[in-house]
Amino acid sequence: MSPLIWSLLIMSLATSTIITMSSHHWLTAWIGLELNTLSILPMIIKSHHPRATEAAMKYFLVQAMAAALILFASTLNAWQTGNWSIMHTSPHTTTIITIAIMLKLGLAPLHAWYPEVLQGATMNTALIISTWQKLAPLTLLYLINNNLPPNTIFLMGFTSALIGGWLGLNQTQTRKIMALSSIAHMGWLIITLNLSSHLTMLTMTIYIIMTTAMFMSLNITMTKTLTEMGTTWSQSPLLTTTMMITLMSLGGLPPLTGFTPKWLILSSLCDMKLLLLGIALAMASLPSLFFYIRLAYFTTLTAPPNTTNTQYKWRFNTPLNPGLTITIMMTTLLLPLTHMMAT
Repeated sequence: MSPLIWSLLIMSLATSTIITMSSHHWLTAWIGLELNTLSILPMIIKSHHPRATEAAMKYFLVQAMAAALILFASTLNAWQTGNWSIMHTSPHTTTIITIAIMLKLGLAPLHAWYPEVLQGATMNTALIISTWQKLAPLTLLYLINNNLPPNTIFLMGFTSALIGGWLGLNQTQTRKIMALSSIAHMGWLIITLNLSSHLTMLTMTIYIIMTTAMFMSLNITMTKTLTEMGTTWSQSPLLTTTMMITLMSLGGLPPLTGFTPKWLILSSLCDMKLLLLGIALAMASLPSLFFYIRLAYFTTLTAPPNTTNTQYKWRFNTPLNPGLTITIMMTTLLLPLTHMMAT
């Protein structure tokens, strides 16, 4: 793909998200979502691999279905209320729109397409799908937050956190593991919509920082499976060590940055007298923590049999992205700034 076409796609992707985030009219938001989908499809299919073609088709069908549901619900809402404002939605249309946005985000139980799409895409495209593509749907949820049914949001958030951890236990592909990690983190993030707007922004920011650091590390070391992760130590010991710390931060272990949103979310749930939900969320995060620790174990403490492809990796210099250093530092050292970020 030529640099001109690539820059046009990136510009279109950024513009479509900004259109959705800045709109107060359902038709404008729908146009932004459709443009967003059409911009990411050439990036997914760029490698011309059959698996990439399959991933692009799955992504297109899912996003088109979700966008059609949003257009149907917004039209129904305009017929019932007489306006197209995002801030004024009826209860029935809010339920349909919430389901469509959950489908776009890949939240459980509408999550089956998400790991398959990330597995068929490249690391950089998977990073975009896991981070930037979340912003527009989450903005719509943020705008209709006052009309969302809290019990449904809490239930879907807990289900996503639980299923994202359980399904990651038997995975060996790093992109699928990161996809299920994203589902689990989205579960925590959705719950914050009913707690605090500042906490939602903080959780989303920290999630994007941690996910970006992990995907960039996996892309640099070219590790696509757990077996390949065991051979990265001879290639770049320092980067492998920081990958392990980033994995621990994704798991939410103190004193790393990933502990911050979980700490604040559980504290807010306790303040709202939702102790049972807080305990259930803490227990649901244990399977996720287990496969993060397993990834760190394979990365630093094992040396599996080398294949021909990975046997001579140590001979080549690892190209480092300057932005990776800053991202990993933010992934590990932001916990002392919790009070300043939360307020």
